[in-house]
Amino acid sequence: MGKQDIDIARAVKLQPIQAIGETLGLNGADLEPYGSYKAKIRWEVIDRVGGRPDGTLVLVTAMTPTPAGEGKSTTTIGLADGLRRLGKRAIVAIREPSLGPVFGVKGGGTGGGHTQLAPMEDINLHFTGDMHAITAAHNLLAAMLDNHLAQGNALELDVRRILWKRVLDMNDRALRRLVIGLGGPAHGVPRESGFDITVASEIMAILCLARDLQDFKARVERVVVAEKGEGTLVTARELRAAGAMAVLMKDAIKPNLVQTLEGTPALVHGGPFGNIAHGCNSLIATRLGLKLGEFLVTEAGFASDLGAEKFVDIKCRTGGLVPSAAVIVVTTRALAMHGEENLAKHVENVRLFGLGPVVALNRFTDDTDAAVSAVKASCKTLGVPCAESRGWELGGAGVTDLAGMVLDAVRASDRSSFRYLYPDELPLTGKLETLAKKVYGADGVTFAPAAAAKLKRYESLGYGRLPVCVAKTQNSLSDDPKRPGRPRGFTITIRDAALSAGAGFVVAYAGDILTMPGLPKVPGAEGVDIDANGNVVGLF
Repeated sequence: MGKQDIDIARAVKLQPIQAIGETLGLNGADLEPYGSYKAKIRWEVIDRVGGRPDGTLVLVTAMTPTPAGEGKSTTTIGLADGLRRLGKRAIVAIREPSLGPVFGVKGGGTGGGHTQLAPMEDINLHFTGDMHAITAAHNLLAAMLDNHLAQGNALELDVRRILWKRVLDMNDRALRRLVIGLGGPAHGVPRESGFDITVASEIMAILCLARDLQDFKARVERVVVAEKGEGTLVTARELRAAGAMAVLMKDAIKPNLVQTLEGTPALVHGGPFGNIAHGCNSLIATRLGLKLGEFLVTEAGFASDLGAEKFVDIKCRTGGLVPSAAVIVVTTRALAMHGEENLAKHVENVRLFGLGPVVALNRFTDDTDAAVSAVKASCKTLGVPCAESRGWELGGAGVTDLAGMVLDAVRASDRSSFRYLYPDELPLTGKLETLAKKVYGADGVTFAPAAAAKLKRYESLGYGRLPVCVAKTQNSLSDDPKRPGRPRGFTITIRDAALSAGAGFVVAYAGDILTMPGLPKVPGAEGVDIDANGNVVGLF
């Protein structure tokens, strides 16, 4: 059996985090160390470098994945390492892993092989406590809401219309729907509720879209938690919860600094899923990386129909970002499952955003030359440059060809061509129809009555200019996970909608997507353990 990722990571002598900071022009006083190899970057640094010109932003996305994923994080990390080997001051910025996938089926979020972030055990588990802080802040608001009901309900909230659930950073299907407050008056007011996974929390989205802690607090005040009997929306401001929630987030809002196995600086901050949330790392970390480096390489969750679209229409719109190129990660197994037409659609989508695409063939060690040649032939037919990415096997040295192609794409880019897919003033239903037709390749959209009513109401309340965040399966361009390839002749069904007024978008739920995943028949947690010497084993 070959070495696991964790074995490869442990064999590398890491640099002290202060040394990584020095490569970015940071001194020891700029960092808040969490042990020897990870740190928070103090807010004073962000203020100090704010006037510097931005570096170049490169987005990494993918074609429609197989259930195991296509190595997008591995390619993102490898590309940053490859750029540094070509003499560029590159930084990588990605999301923090959720414990749900870590102990479920997909695995962690620190890359793999010789293109990993380190210390991988820490990042994949508790890291610097950001996930716990988000969970606590979210659940504090839930507790204050239920306490308000128990203490007389002065705001006259309708207990049938409480919108704020609780969250947990774990896959646990048994918590999706609950009845809480049972046991008599001393234990609260009985009502239906449930749990979402922490990465689907609006607090997570706010963390990833806020400018700073004060903006975070202002956004939390706008969070809609319930309705009154006559339909008036009630926000966290009326529960006076935002201040205490901001206190819980005062450290979590600072970006985290770690390193790749080759010593490339890495900013790891925020972790919304791409299928049920907006799927991008924090704006704070991205903006900081653009000030500290010559190139910032970042990823967006899943393929171009989910991650890249939300990166463009939500994150870039909110933060004023303009990427210069987009890398589409492909594997031979994904191409075998979904076909050349699927890849063609993702190339088309990237061009819709006004970006120059580069295909990265994430080559597995058992890929045949014939399969690799077939991918390259497909890319030649599509008129898109393609390079093998062999970072898992060779580290940054195996990604320099890709890095060179990305540099060519950046040099050829025209930043004025970058565009969102819809204007702010387009109605919410029009925005969803635009995404369905242009990005997914659908014939149109069907709105369930509940979804149509909510979207109309959000517009009447003044939220019609917000972007939309579609929650749908990552396994298909359609909303049916059993339709691989490039489906034709289908419609997208929007079954429900939710207002995320604090984050600044409207969530539209397509198909049967769930915001609290379940564990598989054989969870990855069954193979994770700790030995007599305190070493974690079985973690990938």
